[in-house]
Amino acid sequence: MTSKGKGRLLGLDFGEKFIGVAISDALGITAQGLGRIARSNPQADLDKIRELIKEHRVEKLIVGLPRRMDGTLGAQAEVVMSFIEELRGALVIEVVPWDERLTTVEAERAMIRGDLSRKKRKRIIDKLSAVLILQSYLDHLQFSSQGKISDEE
Repeated sequence: MTSKGKGRLLGLDFGEKFIGVAISDALGITAQGLGRIARSNPQADLDKIRELIKEHRVEKLIVGLPRRMDGTLGAQAEVVMSFIEELRGALVIEVVPWDERLTTVEAERAMIRGDLSRKKRKRIIDKLSAVLILQSYLDHLQFSSQGKISDEE
């Protein structure tokens, strides 16, 4: 089950040109890629996210937060935090920032191991990064529900 046992979780990887999107399964165990949103303007981006939330009955939004290796927030993280605040002000569901350190690197390596062309990698990197972010959060929920780690990031 998901954290509340109702809807699904939606994972977002916020980038300059695209927002990668992933969705949890109904049990909240695995993340699957949904695609990517081509960014245009904040209102259009928000409208597309709202559509996905409604279509998939999403109960919580997990947004990748880029941290430096030492855990501090840089310039890109400030942009993402601003986006998160916009989402929190516009949506009625919980919006959770989640550490996305190295997810893009991990996604790129996985695609190279899978022998995907550079062109194909470019098209799916955002979606795969969103999957890794959401899967990390889902794994955290699984472990914390078993009492192995704390509930906070």
